Amino acid sequence: MSDVETLLSRKNDIMKQSMQIDYETYESGSISFDYEALMKDYSFDLSTIHRIQRDHGAAYSPLKELKQLTKLARQTALPGYGARLFIKDEALLDSGSFKARRASMACYQAKQLGYTGVIAATSGNYGAAVASQAAKYGLKCIIVQECYDSLGIGQPEIIEKARACEAYGAEVVQLSVGPELFYVFLKLLEETKYFNASLYSPYGIAGIETLGKECIDDCLSLTNQLPKAIICTNAGGGNVTGTARGVKKATHEKVQIIGASVNLKGLHMANDVHFNKKSFTTGHTGFGIPFAINPDRSDVPRSAARPLRYLDRYVLVSQGEVFFITEALSYLEGMERGPAGNTSLAAAFALAKEFKEEDIIIVQETEYTGAGKHHQAQLTFAKQNGITLEFGHPFEEIPGQSIVFPKTLQDFTYQEVDLVELRKSYLKRVMQGHNQITPRDLTFLAQECNTTESTIQAILYELQIPWEVLHE
Repeated sequence: MSDVETLLSRKNDIMKQSMQIDYETYESGSISFDYEALMKDYSFDLSTIHRIQRDHGAAYSPLKELKQLTKLARQTALPGYGARLFIKDEALLDSGSFKARRASMACYQAKQLGYTGVIAATSGNYGAAVASQAAKYGLKCIIVQECYDSLGIGQPEIIEKARACEAYGAEVVQLSVGPELFYVFLKLLEETKYFNASLYSPYGIAGIETLGKECIDDCLSLTNQLPKAIICTNAGGGNVTGTARGVKKATHEKVQIIGASVNLKGLHMANDVHFNKKSFTTGHTGFGIPFAINPDRSDVPRSAARPLRYLDRYVLVSQGEVFFITEALSYLEGMERGPAGNTSLAAAFALAKEFKEEDIIIVQETEYTGAGKHHQAQLTFAKQNGITLEFGHPFEEIPGQSIVFPKTLQDFTYQEVDLVELRKSYLKRVMQGHNQITPRDLTFLAQECNTTESTIQAILYELQIPWEVLHE
């Protein structure tokens, strides 16, 4: 057995030691596990989470109305249509993104359990958030980052985030794209005995629930009405999951939860050649689709981020549209924010025409920008990598070959992801090797897919997946 295989064989034990969560306790069927019990046992009530976050610069960002962008969106809407657009300005939290909420709870728990440091594997804003919060809690911090291709060329956005992590006192371990990330991550966890500040732990997801609650509370305070929809940039699913759970705890009224990702179809996230052909390191389909149909592909045995449970709709926008709306936000609203955080804003701008003028859409996060995260740096890097920049229709964009900015407002649009097809893909995967399931499994699958047990049975019949209920 190689060193790699030997280490991977100890994966579950390392995870248990690094988080003190016994995931096996929650396995409840041949397929299912008790998700709500896991969240309950390793989380806190919202008021406690809010207090912890408030004391560490990780909550209570302002909700702002985007009056100029609303006017612009209404130019392509029918009379009486064109929702009011609001944005939750999470860039104003310490470390500059909503990830501070997740990191605050992870670092709080690490401190409570007596760990001396935290480790996170991330190329995104979460690294800076963990490093920032670790500094506040007096914890050591290591960020493991997938940064370079085989030629040693790193994306400017990732390099900027490494700079931010180091500014907060973290040690950054930079790796090339590929499978070594998880191996190095596990090895460091075992050697240092640090806390695994995973994005996908119950602590991390519960930390975002306050964001969902604030969206509701702030909207009621400012407008005396509930939003019709909240749009969340979707990657690994934690943003959607935590926000939706917070909304459900804040109101019993229906508020649509809409996920949005940048369409990077055709690019493989672990491919060396493709690595620098994309302008977005998160919030894209390379994460959004795989994590939706296989949430447990993360760095914990059972992910607390489970987007299919909560999505009402899922839409895709192009790279060009996100860059367009990023400049529009700066020019029209005086807010310079990072492109990746504007993915949901691009979707909101396109969707606004479907809602009435009195309706409210909330874009639930922004992110900081600057240096390599700035859209001009990203576009320059794209050109250096042979990507053409042009104006036209976003559907003409070919990820890895071109970035197409909308030529007119009428060209600004989105693509709808068929959630039924995602459910089918999820069920095909999860049912492999399971021709007998328990009633508890059937209930779990219905919850996972945000649908009914009879619908799950109908899909299984349609897919010709042999199965029968094994009574417990």
